[in-house]
Amino acid sequence: MHSRIASLILLHALVGVVVAQSLTIYSGRGEALVQPLVEQFTAETGIEVSIRYGGTAELAVLILEEGRASPADVYWGQDAGALGALSQAGRLMQLPTDLTAGLPGIYTSRGGLWIATSGRARVLAYSPERVDLDRWPASIFDLAGAAYAGRVGWAPTNGSFQANVTAMRMVHGEDATETWLRDMLANDVQAYRNNTTLVEAIAAGEIDFALTNNYYLLRFLVNDPGFPVAQAFFDDGDIGNLVNVAGAGIVDTSRNLEAAQRFLAYLLETDSQSYFTDEVYEYPVVPGVTPNERLVSYAALLGASPDVDLDVLEDLEGTLELLREVGLL
Repeated sequence: MHSRIASLILLHALVGVVVAQSLTIYSGRGEALVQPLVEQFTAETGIEVSIRYGGTAELAVLILEEGRASPADVYWGQDAGALGALSQAGRLMQLPTDLTAGLPGIYTSRGGLWIATSGRARVLAYSPERVDLDRWPASIFDLAGAAYAGRVGWAPTNGSFQANVTAMRMVHGEDATETWLRDMLANDVQAYRNNTTLVEAIAAGEIDFALTNNYYLLRFLVNDPGFPVAQAFFDDGDIGNLVNVAGAGIVDTSRNLEAAQRFLAYLLETDSQSYFTDEVYEYPVVPGVTPNERLVSYAALLGASPDVDLDVLEDLEGTLELLREVGLL
């Protein structure tokens, strides 16, 4: 009898070890971008990772719908808006202060419920062959003008675009944002499925401008320095230059808390931050990691960015409702 009890205790302990060494991640970050980093995490820690890829907003909504039954331990989104939405709903845990301390101000969430893992900026990509820089638009709002009719592309289902619309709602108001969206549609804006196809569409001559993130073009230029697309900011402080983050938080129903904390800490390590900037062309979020030389400087980034508290991007559902109302979703 004692032998059987001892065996059961040992089995229970071993099962506990297995559970502690597994992790389920819901990732709005693309598989091609982050799977190598996830695999390296498993190689270094022995923690097995089950990862579900999908749209940033889609997975945030899924966690809300799954409720207490959600299998997700970590939510990894490509923008602060979805992270804020989960925070507001009470679905992310308070993180240890050693994970949240020391991040630059433009990458910081005051609530301490998620960490920024990398930074990026919204930019206007364009065709140097077909765009006159002397008539460069001062603001994202200018793109609804007659001079840009049929020449601009966007990706309305993309999380970063949706976060940009959320920021516009917070800074300029619901009415101004809805008017801009409807004016853009009336101006024959072209919709694409993602940012990569937007950049490709400029090169193919389908459009002359695209609202996108800073890093997509850089990936093309690495393989083809003569790729016929460039990018720039609007005037300093314009909402079209939103500086956003990819970030991660621990779901409040996580059954693997220690492994989840280790994963978040891993994303802030020097090697991981170097991967984000060297391979993904995003900005590192920890001191001591030099941004990729292809990126504009921090000084230029800070000068161009609007003064937007990332915590105000939490109303993702309000943005989705607006996009549905105007016919974009």
